[in-house]
Amino acid sequence: MDDQTDRKPGPQKPAVSVEASSLADQVTAIKLGLKTSPVRRQLTWVSIGIVAVIVATAIGQVLLNRWNQPFYDALARRDMADFLHQLLVFAMIAGGLLVLNIGQTWLNQMIRLRLREALTLDLIDQWMRPARAFRLANAGAIGVNPDQRMQQDAAHLSDLSTDLGVGLLQSFILLVSFIGVLWELSSGFVFHIGGYSLAIPGYMVWAAFLYAGIASWLSWLVGRPLIGLNSERYTREAELRSSMVRVNENVDAIALYHGEPDARRRLELDLGTVLGAMRRIFTAQINLSWVTDTYGWITVVAPILVASPVYFSGDISFGGLMMAVGAFNQVHSSLRWFINNIGSIADWRATLMRVADFRIALTETDALHHKEKRIQFVENANGSLTFDRLEVASPEGCTKLAQTEVEIRPGERVMITGEPGAGKTLFFRAIAGLWPWGSGRIGLPAGEGPIFVPRVPYFPAGTLREVLDHPNGKAPTSDAEIAAVLGEVGLDRLATALDRPGRWERELGDDEQRALAFARLALRKPKWVIIDEALDAFDGPTLRRVLAMLQKRLPETAIINIGRGQQNDQFFPRSLNIVKDTGAQALKPARVRAGAIEPPPPAARRKKESTEA
Repeated sequence: MDDQTDRKPGPQKPAVSVEASSLADQVTAIKLGLKTSPVRRQLTWVSIGIVAVIVATAIGQVLLNRWNQPFYDALARRDMADFLHQLLVFAMIAGGLLVLNIGQTWLNQMIRLRLREALTLDLIDQWMRPARAFRLANAGAIGVNPDQRMQQDAAHLSDLSTDLGVGLLQSFILLVSFIGVLWELSSGFVFHIGGYSLAIPGYMVWAAFLYAGIASWLSWLVGRPLIGLNSERYTREAELRSSMVRVNENVDAIALYHGEPDARRRLELDLGTVLGAMRRIFTAQINLSWVTDTYGWITVVAPILVASPVYFSGDISFGGLMMAVGAFNQVHSSLRWFINNIGSIADWRATLMRVADFRIALTETDALHHKEKRIQFVENANGSLTFDRLEVASPEGCTKLAQTEVEIRPGERVMITGEPGAGKTLFFRAIAGLWPWGSGRIGLPAGEGPIFVPRVPYFPAGTLREVLDHPNGKAPTSDAEIAAVLGEVGLDRLATALDRPGRWERELGDDEQRALAFARLALRKPKWVIIDEALDAFDGPTLRRVLAMLQKRLPETAIINIGRGQQNDQFFPRSLNIVKDTGAQALKPARVRAGAIEPPPPAARRKKESTEA
């Protein structure tokens, strides 16, 4: 009978509660990632370049605004010579602005590219730290669909940050540039009311601030729900994609069990959650459009209405009116940047939360259960592997050896067995350092790092030669040696395909994959090997063939097999037993700062259940 209870990773996962991070935490996390990025220098220089271009563009915009008065005054005077001269001036200013705009577009794209490179490289680096990906996968909702956060969300955050950052900087510089112009123009604005004259210093500046301030406040009030709605949508999109990938990876089993109707129903349910999230976003966007579009239409005439009393009183010319209107529009356009981008800001905030919280969880996942006792790891100078009062903690109790003190000497062959549910895989993970919570001490042989063989082998994408090139141990000496080992495990047909690239986990059957993993092990000639039930699935002839190959190729290697105990007693003369103490104190929940405070979504739970099965 298979040890199904022991195979389930679910009961061994810590119940992680999640503490929401703040905006300051999220911004700090992204800054740390960019600060240590290998492309930070290129990103800095491109950012400096775009600032210089934006400043030059603002100067050009001020010159263009000043051009309005002589041009429109020439039109009012019907002065053809001055009119043609002003057209020449316009061509020079517009030509310069055209070059600057093209340069800004190129720099904008370069910032997108470098920013995405920096963010994605940082997330990959943090994710691929030793054992982090494993621990994050056991940390609850924040560990669901990390691929989307590193690929799609990081790319989207780069695009939004570039567009919003450049737009905000440009609006700020234009605002600073044109406030002085508008203030100077407003000095001549005098209102004549009932025989009295009233001058308001900076009249049009205050009018622009008041007008844009009211619009910004209303836009934020109506558009704020988009932050949560966008975050929800990205979560639902990830669930749908995960379900589709799961169906694609199990099409053979679905076809054999005629499970297409059930798979279709599950996909339709996930699609329904995505569409529901999108409908809520569209409703919020329509409500926001009522505010932004209304102000957009009013803005067409607003500056003329503000300046019209002074114009009709004869205090400014038509050219002066158009110059004031142009300056008002520039100031107002800068101030209404927030109004125009409220939807993008909400989207950026939601995306920042997903990416930054993922990075925070990566850096803090090493501290899961930091209040719990940890297993002590030491090195044994005599080259032996020892377990001294070892107890591996889990939410269900403690897994331990029946013997309190155990020493395994170099070259020994040991079988470690246990009842179903005793926690054999958990014990294997503890020795490998993936699950450090518990008590007692593990003594590893000094200078001889063991090679760990899991139930399901991992093969990187590439040629078969690259697959066989395990990072630990000695490299194969020749193709003849590789062919001989492959033949000994029944894979002699692969000897001619060493330099052919492929997805070997798809091309080979389950038994062939496990046999290839042991062939790789024999080629690397390690001193210590620890196996987690990888031998249990072999049939009798295949098992005898693999054990004979190990006996021939690794005669002095210490091999510890954690499994069901059905292997050859002559190969494993020594036996140890794993027991489960359910009465021991269970592992307590830890806290990880992250935005995903909800439990794992239904699709994630289904994915977990399928893995357990």
